[in-house]
Amino acid sequence: MPELHELTAIDQLAALRSREISPVELTRHYLDRIARIDDGLGAFVEVTADAALAHATALEDAEPTGVLWGLPFGDKDLVPRAGVPTRFGSRLHQGFIPDTTADQAAVLDEAGGISLGKTNTPEFGLTGYTETQIGPPARDPWNPANGAGGSSGGAAVAVAAGLLPLAPASDGGGSIRIPAATVGVVGIKPSRGRVPFASGLDSPGGLPVAGPIARTVADAALLLDVQVAGRPHPYATTALGSGPFLDAATTTGPASARVGVTTVSPWDDADDIRLDPEAARAVRVAADLLADAGAAVDAFDWRPRGYAELFTTIWRTSAARMALTDADLELVEPITAWLVREGRRLTGAQVLEALAAATVFERETITAFAPFDAVLTPALALPPQPIGWFDAEDAARNFSQQVQYAPYSSFVNVTGLPAIVVPVTRDASGHPVSVQLIGRPGGEAAIIALAAMLEQRAGPLPHPSAWRA
Repeated sequence: MPELHELTAIDQLAALRSREISPVELTRHYLDRIARIDDGLGAFVEVTADAALAHATALEDAEPTGVLWGLPFGDKDLVPRAGVPTRFGSRLHQGFIPDTTADQAAVLDEAGGISLGKTNTPEFGLTGYTETQIGPPARDPWNPANGAGGSSGGAAVAVAAGLLPLAPASDGGGSIRIPAATVGVVGIKPSRGRVPFASGLDSPGGLPVAGPIARTVADAALLLDVQVAGRPHPYATTALGSGPFLDAATTTGPASARVGVTTVSPWDDADDIRLDPEAARAVRVAADLLADAGAAVDAFDWRPRGYAELFTTIWRTSAARMALTDADLELVEPITAWLVREGRRLTGAQVLEALAAATVFERETITAFAPFDAVLTPALALPPQPIGWFDAEDAARNFSQQVQYAPYSSFVNVTGLPAIVVPVTRDASGHPVSVQLIGRPGGEAAIIALAAMLEQRAGPLPHPSAWRA
C-alpha cells in the first residue's frame, strides 16, 4: 500500500470518509514528515502541531461533514489565524498574534480542513521568490540550492515535498503560478471576481486573487471549489461561468478546443527577456499533446505594447498603500522600501493614467485572445535560480530579475483572466518544466479540462527525493 502522502488529496478524502484512515492518523503522518524533512526546505514558518492534533481528535467521533473533512492544509503567512503568529514575512511583525481568523483560512476550517501551520512567504508577499530576513528561504525540493519562487513559495514546496496534500495560496502578479511552476506542481490563478474573499475587486488594478496549489489538476480544482463556495459574493461584479470545477478536471476534456500558442511576453520591449530552451520545448510538447488529443492548436501573432510602465506603476501604488512609517522603511527589505517609496512619489494623475492604461490593455488582450478557448505560454522564462540570485541590495535590478524570471505571469492579473500552470516535461536533470494555459474571462472550466488532458497525456512525472524521505 502506498504511503498516505502518495495518495492524491481526493483519494485521502475518500479514505477518511470510509474510515480506512482517521483524521488523527493523517495529521500525524504529515506532522511527522514536516518534522523530519522541512528543516532543509523552508516550507513552514510556524507549525501548530498541538492545535492540529486537537482539531483532528475532535473530528474522530464526528460524522464526516464538509468537503475537506479531516484533510490537512497550511495557511500562507499573509493570512491571519487567531492565536497563531502571523509575520507577513517581515521582522516588523515578528510578535504579531491576531485575534481573528481571516476568511481565507476560515472557509477551509468550515469545510473540515485541519491547518498544520503557516507556510513561508516573502515580505508582504511582494516578490516572486521566497527569501526573507526572518527565517530560512523556501527551497526547491528538486535542488535545495535553488529557490522555490514566490510569493506562495512555502505552499508550493510543502505540496511538492509531500508535506501537505494541497495548499491555499494567493496571486497578485504570479504568486501562485511562479512557485508552482518552479517546483513542478499545479497552481490555479482564478478569474478576477471568482473567489469572494479575495476577488481582486478591492485593490488597485484588481490584481490579487486567492487560489489553490496541489499535485494534480483535480486536487487543485477541488480546493478551488471550496474557496469559491466559502462565502457569499459581496460585489456586484462577479466572474462569468461557474463550477463545480472538479467536474471539468474529471470528465473528458474539450477535444475540439482551439488553443493559441505564443512565447511573446508583454515585457519583451522593456527588459532583456530570454526564453530558456527547456521552457520553449515544454510549450512545443504541450502543443503537440493537445493537438494529438484533437484540439486545434495555432501559433498567433500577439504584439502587446506599453505594459511595463502601467504594471510597474500599479505595483508601486499597491505597495504605497501599506501603513509603513519612515522608521519602518529602514527595517524592511530594500525591495519593499523601494516599492513603497517609489509608489508614494507617484502623483494621482500618474496612478489614474496607469489604471486607465490597464483597462485598455485588458480589453486589447481579451480581444486578441478571444478566438481561443485557451492560450498556451511558457510558465517561466528561466529555470529555478540559486538562493541569493535576486539582488538583495539593488532593488531596481531585483525587480528586473523578477521580470526576467517570470515575464508571463503578471499580465494575467492585469487582464483578470484565469490561468493554470501544469508540468509537462523534464529537463536533463529530471526537474519538471511547466506551461501555462490562460482562459477566456470566467473560463476556468476550459483550462482546467485542458490541463487535465495534458497531465494525463504527459504521463506520471517523478517526485523529488524528499518525497521518499
